[in-house]
This record gives sequence, structure tokens and C-alpha cells, in this order.
Amino acid sequence: MAMPRLLLVEDDPALAELLEFRFRAEGYEVAATGDGDEALLLAAEEVPDLVVLDWMIEGTSGIEVCRRLRRDKATAHVPIVMLTARGAEDDMVRGLETGADDYLTKPFSPRELIARVAAIMRRIRPALAGEMLNVGDLALDATAHRVTRRGHTISLGPTEFRLLRFFMEHPGRVFSRGQLLDAVWGTNSDIELRTVDVHIRRLRKGIEVDGAPDPVRTVRSAGYALEAV
Repeated sequence: MAMPRLLLVEDDPALAELLEFRFRAEGYEVAATGDGDEALLLAAEEVPDLVVLDWMIEGTSGIEVCRRLRRDKATAHVPIVMLTARGAEDDMVRGLETGADDYLTKPFSPRELIARVAAIMRRIRPALAGEMLNVGDLALDATAHRVTRRGHTISLGPTEFRLLRFFMEHPGRVFSRGQLLDAVWGTNSDIELRTVDVHIRRLRKGIEVDGAPDPVRTVRSAGYALEAV
């Protein structure tokens, strides 16, 4: 399984270097910047699995970066942990209301930050913890290569299985056809974008169960997402 992608936005060079080293040691793929404008570009180029975001950074402020990530369909579901030297309760509330999922006030222990990030990752990507994937009435056992829905064993082709697994690792997140190609077929793939639509149709047919709604959601002009139903 691919390493979880973490976007670290911290303008203190010493702290950024320490956190990047610690997260890489924990198995994360880290993209780091101390600039808010660059952070938005990095998130647009490759959607991260989680963002660690400092409040006071160069360029666009951390709180505004958080707001824009939440407004963008591609990053709306990405968890955000905010870091700040601000300790006032109203600042903490403002950060959470803007869309942050967690909040850590400086100075903090890197160990505590890593533990909080790990807890969030276990929630959004259970497979990282070696657990069986469950989204709504769908269950996927990666080790046994088995999918079940409402007590029915589902038969899927290898590509549809990989596609479903990727969706179940990121429930609720909307992915474009290009992002799905990169994640499921690989970045060096020369497969056309419309091929994704073909496999989405096959996946829908494969997981179809009488009386059960379609968990694959089509988002016009954006892509596809898997919802818990």
C-alpha cells in the first residue's frame, strides 16, 4: 500500500525539519513548505491524505489556507491539524470553525502530534492499521481478497478490486479521473481517462445488491466518491 501523503505547512525551519524527519520515520510521504500560497499549489497538484498547518506562515495565512482547502471539492474532506502559538480560546474556536479537525498549541511534543495524526489516519484509512476496511454495508478483506455486502460475497475483477479498495481507504473523498488513474493504474500508465468510467460502471455492477443504494457517487465536473450507505 502507498504511504500516506502528508502536507506539512510550517515556517519555522528547525521545527519543520524535525517534524518532517519524524513523520518520514513513521512511514509518511511528506511534502513541506512554509508558505501558504505554495501549500495551496502543492495540495492542488497532489491531494494529501492529511495536512499539518501552522497558523502563522508566509503568504496566505494558515487560517485562510484551511478555509480554501475546505471550499475546494478536491480537498474538502482532507483532515487538517492546525498548529499555533495562539492559546486563546476564541482563536482555538475560530480554527475549528474554519474547518480544522484538531488543534495543537505551541510548544507541543512532536510525539503528541504524531499520535494525533495517527489516530486521524486510522479513522480515515483503516487499512493503514492493518484492519479490515468497512464503509457502510461494504466490507473488504485485503488479505483474503474478498468483498462482501449485506451478507453477499461480491466477485470483482482485479482492477475493480483495487479501485474499490482505494475508494474505501478514502471514504467520502471526491477523486478526479486523473487522480484515480494515478492511484489505481500508476503514474506511468498511458490508459485514457475514459477507461476510468468503464471500470466505475463495472464496479457499480459488481457491488450491486437488490434493494441496496449505489454507494458510488458521481460528482459532475469533479469525479467520483464512495459514500457509506
